[in-house]
Amino acid sequence: MDRVTPSADALSEMLDAVRVRSVVYCRSELGAPWGLRVRASPQAKFHLLLSGAAVLRVDDGDGVALGAGDLVLLPYGSGHAIRDKVSSRVGDLERILGAHPMDEFGTMHYGGRGPKTLLLCGGFDTVSFDELLPWLPQMLVTNTATNGLGRWLDPMTDLVRRRDGSKPGEAAVVAKVADVFLTDVLRQYLASSKGSLPIVVDADPAIAQVLTLMHQRSNEPWTIAALARQVGTSRSSLAARFRAAVGIAPMTYLTRLRLARAAGDLATSTQPLAEVARAAGYNNESSFSKAFARHHGEPPGQYRLAHQHRVDATG
Repeated sequence: MDRVTPSADALSEMLDAVRVRSVVYCRSELGAPWGLRVRASPQAKFHLLLSGAAVLRVDDGDGVALGAGDLVLLPYGSGHAIRDKVSSRVGDLERILGAHPMDEFGTMHYGGRGPKTLLLCGGFDTVSFDELLPWLPQMLVTNTATNGLGRWLDPMTDLVRRRDGSKPGEAAVVAKVADVFLTDVLRQYLASSKGSLPIVVDADPAIAQVLTLMHQRSNEPWTIAALARQVGTSRSSLAARFRAAVGIAPMTYLTRLRLARAAGDLATSTQPLAEVARAAGYNNESSFSKAFARHHGEPPGQYRLAHQHRVDATG
């Protein structure tokens, strides 16, 4: 099996090639209580919370609380629900859009009479997205204040709220600004989480399936036995075939993947350390911090401060 680990120059070329083409499906003004269910599809999805608060949960996965300025990327197009709070009922987004068409300013109004939330929902693709996809988690959450894009929030909020006459091309402007958000976040995440993860080419079907499981569901408590059951083989066979294809043991690869993604989370979000640790498969911050420092050469808190300092200086 062929195995390649991108060089610094190759990774730089890959990052330079990241260009996002987004489609804003819905600009929404949502009054509590409200809830939207978005079906799974092949296209990557995003939500940008311009104001208010929300809770997003991926189908059969983790949930995350969101505040103003938070951007959620779902690179695999996972089905999910987003609502003002966990107890609120959700309705299918496509049906809601049919029953509540956008107004003349391109904004949908939905929900109750409670506190308002302004939300952008859309889909996106990128240049060479198939090459980038294995490096991305099922759900990537970033706060725009952290990555230097907070300056775009006020103009975007004004565009969504505008009631003094929509100008020609405003929808295109919103989509282009969304492109900037998404492109920058992807570049920053990939640059900070590169670690030393190999990209496997033409692996045998069982190993390809195991890699897919690891990359799409890296936060699950996988064991060799559980992975072997998923692909219908024995633990010993899986371990031997994985090492032959990838060059390292399955659990070593999974650990590197989780720690690489933890670096990306630290660099692009304000998630508490405990949440980053849990997403990386660690039950406590102490063991996570030790493992992270061994892999990345510095503790997670120091890594976050150093990276955000670079962003603040250049953003």
